[in-house]
Amino acid sequence: MSKFGKVGVVGLGTMGAGIVEVLARGGLDVVGIEINDDALARGRAHLESSTGRAVKRGKLTEQAQAAILDRITLSTDFADLSDRDLVIEAVPERLELKRRVFAQLDDVCRPDAVLATNTSSLSVTDIAVTTNRPTSIVGVHFFNPAPVMKLVEVIGTVLTEPAALSGVTELVRGLGKVPVTIGDRAGFVANRLLFGYLNQAATMYDSGHASREDIDTAMKLGSGLPMGPLTLLDLIGLDTSLEVLEAIYRESRDRRHAPAPVLRQLVTAGLLGRKTGRGFYTYDKPGSAVVADSPAPAPALAVERPLVGVVGSGPLAVGIIETCARAGAEIRFVAGDDAKVKGAWLALEEALDQSVAHGKLDELTKKSALERITGSPELSRLAECDLIIEAVAEEVSVKRSLFAAVDDVAKPGAILATTASTVSVIELAMATDRPASVVGLHFPALSGKVVEVVSTAVTSAEVVDRAAALAGRLGMESVRCRDRAGFIVDALRFPYMNDAVRMLEAGYADADSIDAAMTLGCGYPAGPIAELDRLGLDRAVDVLRTIYAEAREPALAPSPLLKEYVTAGRTFR
Repeated sequence: MSKFGKVGVVGLGTMGAGIVEVLARGGLDVVGIEINDDALARGRAHLESSTGRAVKRGKLTEQAQAAILDRITLSTDFADLSDRDLVIEAVPERLELKRRVFAQLDDVCRPDAVLATNTSSLSVTDIAVTTNRPTSIVGVHFFNPAPVMKLVEVIGTVLTEPAALSGVTELVRGLGKVPVTIGDRAGFVANRLLFGYLNQAATMYDSGHASREDIDTAMKLGSGLPMGPLTLLDLIGLDTSLEVLEAIYRESRDRRHAPAPVLRQLVTAGLLGRKTGRGFYTYDKPGSAVVADSPAPAPALAVERPLVGVVGSGPLAVGIIETCARAGAEIRFVAGDDAKVKGAWLALEEALDQSVAHGKLDELTKKSALERITGSPELSRLAECDLIIEAVAEEVSVKRSLFAAVDDVAKPGAILATTASTVSVIELAMATDRPASVVGLHFPALSGKVVEVVSTAVTSAEVVDRAAALAGRLGMESVRCRDRAGFIVDALRFPYMNDAVRMLEAGYADADSIDAAMTLGCGYPAGPIAELDRLGLDRAVDVLRTIYAEAREPALAPSPLLKEYVTAGRTFR
């Protein structure tokens, strides 16, 4: 498979034991080293438990398990590594500890042996220069759980010999993993992108912008992520997260990686996430995933089936009309003229036909939905609506004029909502005589799964409750936030994607490697470069400009390469 037939691993915690298992499953002779007998016993238990679960699930036979375990020798003596071709260090993320381990390895290992660190955030160069063989030091970052996760980041320094780097890359590929070869920068690809996003979510929560539950729900349903950012921080461990962020910030001085105060406070208090039973959430016991302090759901606000008005005829307006009609609401939509009304009708019929073709609707339900929709170029048709949603172009003057006109025809008590993503809700609210009745309804995905209910400093609490209840009546999950640039989803996802473009721009990694890092290493449904192409580079630039104008944080300004692609009318793929 490679030139590395005999491999050693130092550190048999969860990650180290997982790496040992991966190597042994690949048919290699492995020596695992721990500091003492107790730690060695815990490492052995990790291995037996992990392979035992695979047997119970039918992924391994008992004979295969025995063969894997037979290839593993466990020891507390570093001298047992003297004949190894490759040794991988997997001790905790403390630079001085890793340097001490490498000093010992330098003494006992063969001169031609390659030494690798599984660091997730520290400088491989800082470790390499403390040895007498800096040209033979490589970073090899496995992801947890190592037997399951496909991605491995292989890191070379300016000193690493090409043969050492290619040899480790070949080994990783032979183990059935996907290697991504990159340079030595703190956080590498996956963690550098992931932890900027996670840290920003923690800062968002710390500022009171939105609740922890709403932030997590918004990112799961609005971006299709497997887990919300605060839940993920608790799973990773807040102490580990703090260490990663501090390492990246020390190198980059990028404030997106300056740890959120709440994160540092929780770590100082010993509240480290799931492993201690409390972090951003409180769990029923240490190590459990069951949240014990979820707030009781607020009593459901009783609302009748609403009469919904929608102003607009573009894809967003059509998507809102379709979602509301499928949920059983009566819809009155207004477009600029008869031609636009007709165009919106054709788009609606096509969208519903596609739902029928995909088995999401039957013909009878489609017919019933269409019967509940009426279209007109006259704003007066909205006079009886309970909720009026504006979904027109992102131009301040157009939206202000429209809100003033809708205000004139809407009945008392009607909620006026804007779908604006780059215009502040308060600016539109103050164009009306009823600013307390104006909210933002931001749809981060046309799937209709989630809507962000955005309140301003003057929105009445009763209107926010009613807007959230109406969204629920229309079959959507609502999350609440304040009127800040990007709201929740766009404020978190577009800066993360912008970070990925900056990485691409610097020549640090190519688009395929960046996307693979996030899909294979972090379980994302799509990588940031692919997501930018899907969502639209022009939209990303517009939102990022809005966020930057509010925050004045240089890292939040759209990257030059992103703006260049928009000007050229290009996509990344």
